[in-house]
Amino acid sequence: MVPLRGRFYTAWITACAGMTQLIIAILLLFSSAVTHAEPLTIAVAANVKYAYDELAAEFKNETGIETQSVSGSTGKIASQVKNGAPYDVFISADSETPEALFKDGFAASQAKIYAYGALVLWTKDDLDLSKGLSLLANVKVQKIAIANPKLAPYGRAAMQALESAQLRAAVEPKLVYGESISQTTQFVDSGAADIGFIAKSIVLAPEMSGKGTWVEISKGSYEPIAQAVVVLKHGAETQAANARRFVDFLFTPNARAIFEKYGYTLP
Repeated sequence: MVPLRGRFYTAWITACAGMTQLIIAILLLFSSAVTHAEPLTIAVAANVKYAYDELAAEFKNETGIETQSVSGSTGKIASQVKNGAPYDVFISADSETPEALFKDGFAASQAKIYAYGALVLWTKDDLDLSKGLSLLANVKVQKIAIANPKLAPYGRAAMQALESAQLRAAVEPKLVYGESISQTTQFVDSGAADIGFIAKSIVLAPEMSGKGTWVEISKGSYEPIAQAVVVLKHGAETQAANARRFVDFLFTPNARAIFEKYGYTLP
């Protein structure tokens, strides 16, 4: 017969072993859940698409969190969000659009400016860019690519620059509108347009190295392109911690260095 004291000791050992196994099982289950968590879906304004690839790689390196992206014009992305698109974070090309999404209940946080964009003229033709915007009135320039100002902040900035130079009336018949800054770039790259207004972040991308020539447009000729990020409602409801972590990452030294590499000015 096992002494009473011995029985208690045996029961205590058994209970501890069972508790240890339970803790290990819980930890394994949690680890599995983290490992198999759905990637964050980041909606990315077209001008940020090249920088985003480096941002996503650095974010995964630092946190282990996977992301996937969709890219398009800011206006189109906002429309998709309003129609139920399951995006977690929105990296916008302006601050007004994500702030409006927050006010209308489609975002879980107020918009926060992560960078300021810059506008450039880019061409693959033999054109004298030293003339600046006045070049656009030249008869050699038949088609000018520009992002749709109703959808794309860079398109609005381009129209402001033309107004500032008092060239809008003269060149408006030459304008070819792209849905986004990416499509505008494609127009010039394919030869469908002689020259185009695109983002500095695009011409500085490694993929664009050696393609054509460009000149930056005076920032005083258009309103600052303040670009903001926001956690969307879907992200707050499904992966709140990871979505917030991604947004916070964009303001870390490593992320800011990537933005600077692509020609953005930091707030």
